[in-house]
Amino acid sequence: MPEPTPIPTEQLQFAMPPTHESVEEERRHRKERLVAALRLFGRLGFEEGVTGHITARDPEFTDCFWVNPFGMSFSLLTLSDLILVNSEGQVVEGRHHVNQAAFAIHAQIHRARPDVVAAAHSHSTYGRALAALGEPLDPISQDVCAFYESHALYDAYSGVVVDEEESRRIAAALGPHKAVILRNHGLLTVGDSVDAAAWWFLTMERCCQVQLTAKAAGKPVLISHHDAVRTREQLGGDLVAWINYQPLYQQIARSEPDMFG
Repeated sequence: MPEPTPIPTEQLQFAMPPTHESVEEERRHRKERLVAALRLFGRLGFEEGVTGHITARDPEFTDCFWVNPFGMSFSLLTLSDLILVNSEGQVVEGRHHVNQAAFAIHAQIHRARPDVVAAAHSHSTYGRALAALGEPLDPISQDVCAFYESHALYDAYSGVVVDEEESRRIAAALGPHKAVILRNHGLLTVGDSVDAAAWWFLTMERCCQVQLTAKAAGKPVLISHHDAVRTREQLGGDLVAWINYQPLYQQIARSEPDMFG
């Protein structure tokens, strides 16, 4: 048998973010990724009553965003259930109400960050636990270095966020970063795609779990500033987040194709 011949690298398949021929095609794509992310959040137990929301900016009407409707289970959502909300919090497409907390926080973030396509927030267990301590993530693992000097702490709490001024303060605390820990509340992440925002939330939740577990067991050894920065430069970009998210998207899309109906 002859020795196997290496396949040229350019002939190997590797998924990258798609490009779109029209705004309608891009809108459909963002909505599909949004409903898939919501289904995945439901599967992972990130749903807590009617709290939690993921938004995706409309590619044409950029001051509007698509979001899950108020009071509907993440696990049952379909593409047709998504609603489009304008900058005033009014539903302009769909037949369901919007969660006012979702509008209040996400509207200010989308307004302050034109680069942000999607934002994710949910009352996940470990995110809430770390938020209750009012502390940021420490550089104690390779994965968490993606958030090193790239997340913030909103060090205040005044109840359910429906006030425009507090929403502005949260957006200001987020600044240029990919995530913010809302003290006594939970996590919020953003990205240049739904996939990136969802991945940052998922991995941030796990990083919270690791930090809480490590500190309960002993005194974690911190990664040096130089190495943490270098690792962030390798792992902290939205493209890396998009790539990391694809296996999860494949799982939910293939096992629950009814969501696209």
